[in-house]
Amino acid sequence: MNAARTARTARAARAPRAIRTSRVALSAGTALLAAALLAGCGTGDGTGNATEAGAEPSRTTTASATATLPADHRTPEGTLLVADFGADTVTFVDPERGPIESVKVGKAPYGLAVGEDGRAWVATADAVAVVDTRTRERVDRIPYETDSGPATTGEYRGGGMGIALSPDGERAYVGVNVPDGKGTLEVIDTEKREVTETVPVGRRPFDVDVSKDGGEVYATDHDSFDVTVVRADSLKPRRIEVAPYGTEGGLGSWLKPHYAAVRPSDGKLLLPFEGEKLVVLDPRTGESGIEPMTANTHQHGAQVTEDGTLFAVGTGPIDPSEDEGPSLTMRTKDGKEKVFPLEGPHEDVAVSGDGGTAYVTGGFTRDGFWNGITVIDLKSGDTRRLAAGERPLGIAVL
Repeated sequence: MNAARTARTARAARAPRAIRTSRVALSAGTALLAAALLAGCGTGDGTGNATEAGAEPSRTTTASATATLPADHRTPEGTLLVADFGADTVTFVDPERGPIESVKVGKAPYGLAVGEDGRAWVATADAVAVVDTRTRERVDRIPYETDSGPATTGEYRGGGMGIALSPDGERAYVGVNVPDGKGTLEVIDTEKREVTETVPVGRRPFDVDVSKDGGEVYATDHDSFDVTVVRADSLKPRRIEVAPYGTEGGLGSWLKPHYAAVRPSDGKLLLPFEGEKLVVLDPRTGESGIEPMTANTHQHGAQVTEDGTLFAVGTGPIDPSEDEGPSLTMRTKDGKEKVFPLEGPHEDVAVSGDGGTAYVTGGFTRDGFWNGITVIDLKSGDTRRLAAGERPLGIAVL
């Protein structure tokens, strides 16, 4: 294994880049260890076409929708919301039957965050869209202050990536990618619905998290091998390098931080790498430790539930001759892991309110994505495929 990891580090200099989407907060719940593993999702190769980002919002009931809405047409609790990176929409998905309705938000939406008031904040290529998830309507659009170039699609597009809300819901924080340059963290006043501050961060900040007390904001900067810690009161940034494999290969390296999750018990950041190393970072001191992981696959999405269970999405191997395929790792707070094999690349994950089901999006940021979600019963290990929008990345359970 040590020899294989040495070879992996050497490959970083010549490997193409891997990126991710931003994350959303998980529903609280107690995760159960699985007793069996069954693979159940398929792959697809659709790309989707984004329409003009400034177009008037519209609502589209999907052709495959079979879910029955309540008489008042309000969105039922437990509905899934996904960001359609391959289109210009977010899609509401019944967790049993599939898509209900799509709402236009802007070009190539990446990550999303949902507040207790039912509003979703969606990071697109040219603005943050605000969606009322109860009525499934876009109610506002907030352009970025940062000049990130023309709004485009694709893996390296500029614009919003990671996004998170403060615990009191008064601010939204969005990481804005500036192609070929350092990114920014934009602060949005959620009542006024306008950008109030911009803060310099690292390159491609496609994940944003907030501490439990709201005092700090964390931007995971993929291309600069770091996490930028920003005090919410002073907005002063502080860079912490996160590179357990080193920084050899620079922009061409695969071995970079992707997603982070804030551990509820102590506020430390959990950053999985390659299904081999879990970096446990104290953002206050800058000190970190490394714990072993077992999936041996390139990892993107990371989420943690209130009981401390970590979920990490494996997208697939860097080197098929050495590494394992796509998977979801469920890691309890004492470090015990259960790995659920998946078919085809996946990107991000959310967990049901009761902690019994995981929903893993198939809209991988690189090649091989598919238009759906893999649903995993965390007790039995059973999996099934669920249609869900166009190249879904960010996901939340409403």
